[in-house]
Amino acid sequence: MAITIGMGDFVYEYQPDWAQLPEGTTFQGPSAVAVDSNDRVYVFQRRGPPVMVFDRDGQFVAAWPRQEGRFEDAHHIYIGPDDGVYLADRDAHQILKCNTEGELLMSLGTRYKAAMQSPFNHPSDTAVAPSGEIYVSDGYGNSCIHRFTATGEHIDTFGSPGSGPGQFRVPHSLRVAKDGRVYVCDRENHRVQVFSPDGQFLDQWTDFKFPMGIHIDDNQIVYVTDQVPRLSIYTLDGELLARGRTFENCHNVYTDSRGYIYGVDTANQRVQKFAKV
Repeated sequence: MAITIGMGDFVYEYQPDWAQLPEGTTFQGPSAVAVDSNDRVYVFQRRGPPVMVFDRDGQFVAAWPRQEGRFEDAHHIYIGPDDGVYLADRDAHQILKCNTEGELLMSLGTRYKAAMQSPFNHPSDTAVAPSGEIYVSDGYGNSCIHRFTATGEHIDTFGSPGSGPGQFRVPHSLRVAKDGRVYVCDRENHRVQVFSPDGQFLDQWTDFKFPMGIHIDDNQIVYVTDQVPRLSIYTLDGELLARGRTFENCHNVYTDSRGYIYGVDTANQRVQKFAKV
């Protein structure tokens, strides 16, 4: 019997064996997943090959080699409009941008050197705005969001430790909508906060338990995972469209061009896929 989640226009069927791994291999500490413009799926993991790549049908495509001084602590992965692959190398205090073959294009932050309320102190996630500006949630040691130019020059920083509007306790994941609004999973405050492009607080959504992953698809639908465990689907203005119980510990969430959902269940070392019905 097929397992389904969701409701209304957002119903999904679980596909447990979608990833066709090479014989004798398994996922090794998967932390996050992302999808490029060709629906290739990238799994960022903490052991073994740092990134494993699959095609849209789950066929294994490639594994990036682990290199000394790179990809030491996988956290979140994001793929920009140019198919640049952004990886949060959390405990190395860096954001790394690679091409789809794994070649390093740009790095943000000073490797192995943490900074208080400035880039970075265990960063968690990355997103690119329609303007090309890069936003980074500086999530574990700091409690703020940094904004950079497309070429990596620091523009400004917003946020501080706390529970008030515009404050954070572990900004764990973020995305930028087409209209420039910035959406941040403020994990330990059990909410998603919404900001203007320059960091002005606009709104907050509070019906969560430790929200961990957020994603905005091409239709500007917002997907949030939390530790209920649960997937919640919203409009950009916070209207709840659907909910469903999903992964035991879904660390992040991503969609492809078909509206299929991918998420990493860190508790069970697996990457789950839900096909839209």
